[in-house]
Amino acid sequence: MSRLVDLASIAPLAASGDDVRIRRLEGERITLGVFELAPGAVVAEHRHDAEQIGICIRGQLTFTIADETRTLGPGGTWCIPSGVPHKAIAGPDGAIAIDAFSPIRGDWDFPELQRQAPLWPTED
Repeated sequence: MSRLVDLASIAPLAASGDDVRIRRLEGERITLGVFELAPGAVVAEHRHDAEQIGICIRGQLTFTIADETRTLGPGGTWCIPSGVPHKAIAGPDGAIAIDAFSPIRGDWDFPELQRQAPLWPTED
């Protein structure tokens, strides 16, 4: 397996039906997820052992981390410590986000979808 791949060659995972898709890149100790969220998509409250750091690339996400809620647009970032409850709701145009997790997310057993062009990056 090559260590150099284009995002388009990674089949997305259906994390929440067709509303939340994730393209996963995984190393020995870190998972990188490129998330595509449909308009109004909900990532229900959850927690995990992995620390999570992310950035909104496109659209808007309303994040709740513990007892803090904020709407973030492109360039907005988050840092979620291990075990802290959090949830997110995509804005009216959906959202694209990139998240890094350490240690790896071994709990992502979502169905794999057919390969399709990612929503980001796009050639303008």
